[in-house]
Amino acid sequence: MVEATFWGITVLALLDSINPCAIAIMAMILIEILINNPQKKRHILYGGLAFVSAIFIGYLVYALVLIQLFSFIAEFLRSNAIYIYYAFGIIAMVIGALHIKDFLMYKKGSFGTEMPLFMRPKVKKIIKEVTSVKGAFITGFVVTFFLLPCTSGPLLVAAALLSKFGLIGSLPMTLWYDLVFVLPMLVITAIIFFGISEVDDVSSWKDRNVRILHFAAGILMFLVGIAILIGWI
Repeated sequence: MVEATFWGITVLALLDSINPCAIAIMAMILIEILINNPQKKRHILYGGLAFVSAIFIGYLVYALVLIQLFSFIAEFLRSNAIYIYYAFGIIAMVIGALHIKDFLMYKKGSFGTEMPLFMRPKVKKIIKEVTSVKGAFITGFVVTFFLLPCTSGPLLVAAALLSKFGLIGSLPMTLWYDLVFVLPMLVITAIIFFGISEVDDVSSWKDRNVRILHFAAGILMFLVGIAILIGWI
């Protein structure tokens, strides 16, 4: 069961990591750093790492709070705790269906899969203030809150799965989830820093493939929900 849960957590973290709005925000951060430090390319590396570190810490805190909450609920309900577990399997399937819907009928700011449109100007305004590595780190914490509407689905399901291990017991897999989640951000930072691609190219790639990203996330999320319901995870 522990091994199955590990693979379930890995899949959920991968789903979270390919979310279009997370990639978009990372690209915007790097663009602002590059604009403000055109002759200091190393700031791309430092700023990217600072931003990713803040996201990592922020999501770790959120995940541990959710795990503790779900552990408390399960203990409170005791004999009915298994139904909560099944409920999150259904939630995973619903989120998967929403992503598939975005593949078929894409609309910016879709409920449950992307950052709401009313939040986007606020995020852009915050990111515009980034001029330094320190600013990128602080912005990472602030932006974590805005990322939750579009990335919280997999995190909620993962926290529910891990709650059965308790707060301390779940820590290794929670750290693993966070590491997998931020991995694409680290890759994007490295790609830009080493000149393999431009920031605009990354942003354009995201825009061109946004529906495919939703489709991949939707199928995998739906399968995770089924696996939870039939007891494979």
